[in-house]
Amino acid sequence: MATNPETYGAMPVTGYMRQSQLIPAIFPFSSATLWRKVKAGTFPKPVKLGPRITAWRVEDIRKLIDTGGA
Repeated sequence: MATNPETYGAMPVTGYMRQSQLIPAIFPFSSATLWRKVKAGTFPKPVKLGPRITAWRVEDIRKLIDTGGA
């Protein structure tokens, strides 16, 4: 679960967030745990924006936080 409510308000309304913006600022777990959660289906799937750019839709992250997930 997200533990920093200040960061939630600082997130953009729409757009994408990279892994470095999510961990540890919003979600207090490691990148390995993030990818385990993606694989298990308990964390939103990322979007490939380029060959070396993976990001998550802000809307999906907000929905996850609002439902108390992660």
